[in-house]
Amino acid sequence: MVNTPAPASGWLLEVNNLSCGYGGDSVVRDVSFALSHGDIGCLLGPSGCGKSTILRALAGFLPISHGEIQLQGQAISLPGRTLAPEKRKIGMVFQDYALFPHLTIADNVGFGLKDLKKPERRQKVMELLNLVHLQDLADSYPHQLSGGQQQRVALARALAPEPTLILLDEPFSNLDTDLRRRLSLDVREILKTLGISAILVTHDQQEAFAMCDQIAVLQSGQIQQWDVPYNLYHEPSNRFVASFVGQGGFIPGKALGPDIIESELGIIHGNRAYKWQEGTLVDVLIRPDDIVYDEHSDLKPKVVEKTFAGTSTLYRFRCSEDTEFEVLFRSHLDFHIGEQVPVRVEADHLIAFERTA
Repeated sequence: MVNTPAPASGWLLEVNNLSCGYGGDSVVRDVSFALSHGDIGCLLGPSGCGKSTILRALAGFLPISHGEIQLQGQAISLPGRTLAPEKRKIGMVFQDYALFPHLTIADNVGFGLKDLKKPERRQKVMELLNLVHLQDLADSYPHQLSGGQQQRVALARALAPEPTLILLDEPFSNLDTDLRRRLSLDVREILKTLGISAILVTHDQQEAFAMCDQIAVLQSGQIQQWDVPYNLYHEPSNRFVASFVGQGGFIPGKALGPDIIESELGIIHGNRAYKWQEGTLVDVLIRPDDIVYDEHSDLKPKVVEKTFAGTSTLYRFRCSEDTEFEVLFRSHLDFHIGEQVPVRVEADHLIAFERTA
């Protein structure tokens, strides 16, 4: 399966100043991002943030009121002009699989290949089923397959017409946690093997981080940050991204310099220089992996909650009413509610924002 080369700009997909919604109300406002050929992007955010609305606009199911969507340098959506979904060379994988129950697995995958002669269609279908490791189930029916197998069939069907882009609308949300994790990695490997670009919609951060090259974090219909997973976690652009991505919470502090903050956890030295004046009140993000056990430390916060998770235990510590934070320790470090535990800050990335209230 070979895709048409990306346009000279280097972008396969370009979304410029996109606004759209329903019944005259804008759900998405002034959204812009671009995806390179072969990359997997993600629209990540809480329910109601607009991620599925953007996906519908990309698919051609929803007209746009402002901006432009380009695919391989061709405008496929403009205000008042929308290229029909079937003409976009975009595949779609739905949350509920949307397989035809009366058709075999092979016939489901080959549904969009009716222009091919029967032997060619069968060969193409079997190549795709082999790719998703379902070649032995070609003559079975959807009800005979597990949820994970049905989702693989849905992916194979979407890949069959050799699309330029695949859209994945929360495709693993109906599966259990372990299967969802495995299948997301399998789908990434398949897409990378074929060089197919994709956009995933999800609210699951672990899924987004494991599967995607670029992620847009959305809030209230706007992109807060479009970046690689590492930067979203370690270099969030604002408080919402910092709070939404990963675990962690804010503690109060005071700037002693551009990269030094005083807090109840002691003096925190950062890896970046902020433009604060000395004395500026700030909130510092503390991740569970920013705190380490240190039997020689004078800092001894109290355990107020603990959650055992097998190989690790998540603790909530309290220094004062204003200063609580979570810490992830290996499970052999077993502390009790009310116990004071010696710890210290070991943060490689300083993430802080000026206090606004």
